[in-house]
Order: sequence, then structure tokens, then C-alpha cells
Amino acid sequence: MQKEIIVIIGGPGTGKSSIIKGLETKGYCCYPEISREVILEAQKRGIEQLFLEDPLLFSQMLLDGRINQFKNAEKEPHKLVFIDRGIPDVVAYLDFIGDDSPEHFDNACRENVYDKIFILPPWEDIYESDSERYENFEQSKTIYKHLKQTYTNYGYNLIEVPKDSVDNRILYILDKI
Repeated sequence: MQKEIIVIIGGPGTGKSSIIKGLETKGYCCYPEISREVILEAQKRGIEQLFLEDPLLFSQMLLDGRINQFKNAEKEPHKLVFIDRGIPDVVAYLDFIGDDSPEHFDNACRENVYDKIFILPPWEDIYESDSERYENFEQSKTIYKHLKQTYTNYGYNLIEVPKDSVDNRILYILDKI
């Protein structure tokens, strides 16, 4: 079996982090979402919502971090590596706010190709807002559409994960691998 780098995507509050944590407890190699780190670092510096105040800087920081995650995942000794959000997410979010992404963002999406993409649909019953999540549920649904379109534009076949318990969603993902 060759190494597979697998990304789990979806709008905010769809259960990505719970699935990643569940996979991690089962012994799988997982990389967490890095946007929370960027947001918390900016908040320490007094910038409440870096994405809203300087979307390009925020997006560049995410792009750099996600490229780094991809490169590290390639070096992992594990056969499966799961990542919470991928490089094309950066393009999708800029699209969501109506900004164009620089050409090097597009190049990064084309140069760093994932093996499988699992997408989680909007799910109001589990959606929660918190200090790092500024989007409401309606925005989460719109972001989902942008993610779907962006990843499709980059040639990915998205595998939609049904709404179910975390354990059943994990079983579904593992079954599709």
C-alpha cells in the first residue's frame, strides 16, 4: 500500500476536528487545522479577527502552514496521513469573501496534490460558534459550496461523509480508503 495523504474538508462546525481527533485516538497520523493557531496568535497581538482585517496576510500564513503540513505528511513513515483542511481551502475562503487569490496560491494547489478528499456537509444540529469561529451557520453553508467548487475545479472527486456519529463517520471514511 502506497502512502495516501487524505484531507477532510467542510464548512465551519461540520465535525472535521472531532473526526481528526477520533482518527488520532485510533492511532492514525493526523495533522490538525492550523487556522486556530494563526487566529490565536493574532489575538495575542491585539488583532481580534485577522482574516477579516487582513485576509491576504491571514491567507498567506495559512497557505505557508498548509504547504508545510503537506511536505511533512509526505515524509511521514505512516501509510495514511489525515489532514484537517487542505491548501485549496485558502482559495475557497478568499472566493467566499470576494477576493481573488494570487497566482502563487493557485500554483501551490496544483503542485501539492492530495490523494483523497472527504467533505462534510453543513449540519446545523452540531454547529457551534466559538471565539475563533466568526462564521454563522448560513455562512458555513456558503463556504461549503465554495469548498466544493474549488476542490472540483482542481480536479478532485469529493467523497461526501454522511451525517452520523463521529465513530460511524470515521468507519465510513476508513471504508472508502
